[in-house]
This record gives sequence, C-alpha cells and structure tokens, in this order.
Amino acid sequence: NGAFARYVTIPASLLVPLPDQVSFEHAAFAEPLGVCLHAVRLVNPAPGSSAVVVGTGMIGLLLLQVARAEGCERVIAVDLDPTKLELALKLGADEVIDPADGDPVERILALTDGQGTDCAWEAVGATRPIDTAIRSVRKGGKVGLVGNVSATTGFPLQAVVTRELTLYGSCACTGEFGDAIDLIATGKVFVEPLITDRGTLEDAPGFFDRLHRNEPGHLKVMIAPTGRVRD
Repeated sequence: NGAFARYVTIPASLLVPLPDQVSFEHAAFAEPLGVCLHAVRLVNPAPGSSAVVVGTGMIGLLLLQVARAEGCERVIAVDLDPTKLELALKLGADEVIDPADGDPVERILALTDGQGTDCAWEAVGATRPIDTAIRSVRKGGKVGLVGNVSATTGFPLQAVVTRELTLYGSCACTGEFGDAIDLIATGKVFVEPLITDRGTLEDAPGFFDRLHRNEPGHLKVMIAPTGRVRD
C-alpha cells in the first residue's frame, strides 16, 4: 500500500524485492531509512567513530541506528522531548542529553574528554540544533545536515572555519532502498517502535491535522486504504 491509494503503478526498475520476514508496514520505512543511509554514508564515519545525533524524531531515531550499523561505536542523542530520548536509549543511543538541563555541548565535551565527537548529524533544520551539532564535533570533524525545517538558518561560521570542519548537506536518497530493507530484515534497525498510529484512508486528514498542530507523540503513522495492512 502506498501513495494513499489501494493500487499504484511503479516502474519495474524501481522495485526492490521484499523478504518474507519484512512486513509491508516495516517496508514502508525504506524511504526514511534510505534517507538516513544516504546521510550517514555521505559523512562516511570511520569504524569505531563517536557521533552525535541532534533531534530524535523519526529521522533522528533512524539516523542513530544507521550510524551504529555503519560503524559508529558510540552515539549520543540530543532532544528536548524526554519521551523521544527514552526511545533513543532503547534503540541504541549510549547517552542522551536534554538541552533543557543545560548546554548540550558542554555535556558532550565532558563525555568525550573535552575533544568532541568524530561526527554529528542534525535532524531538525533550525539554528540552535545546527549550532549544537557543529560545536559538538572535534577539530577536523564532520557534520551531516539532514533537517530541513527552515529555508535559512544561522550557524557558527568561526567554529567551522577555524576548526576546519566539513559540512555535508544531505537530501533524500540515491538508491539505498535495497540496503534499507536489508537493515530491517537483519534486525540491525528496529522500526516497529516508531509506528505510533494506524488508520484508514478516511482517517488520514485527521492525522495530517494533528501533525500540523505538532501534537506530541507522533512519529510514523500507517494509513491502509482498506483498514488493514497485509503482512
């Protein structure tokens, strides 16, 4: 089920085989998970790297799992929502930080012997989270910018220039769907905890309204035109 319709026509060249152990609902994560794979592989963390993920919405929670699957040994998650931070711990974050408790960068530096992490991904797209991601990495570190909420943001220019950081803008994905499905099939990425609601096509406008109001607690909403999703 896709595109909010019972049937869709897709070019055969774009199809990805679905293993028996991956349900249709879990396969629906191939797109956001592909986005995260693309973002992590652009940064290309070395095996054993440390990382920060700023923002633990659906993309951030997938990013931290992909970072782990792609070789990061230590992952720190940052968010203002305690519920999402709790889920981040369950999904593999080593430490979680709530900016409401103080400057997250100071905490990250304390956790990394004053050095900062090797890399970071920002999954919000606003000035303050971007600032946090940039100031969290070590000299020569790498930052993946994935969030896209604001058309224009500020960022700490001198921190980037004087510390010779590399910033990667990451948009959508480029053929990572197959690898995304493999991550789900092998259990390296867990997506079931990210499904927060299910409904029919008739329920969809209400869900969009709730998301537009930024109602808390929503990550991934599954819409099945017939009222159920085939296993």
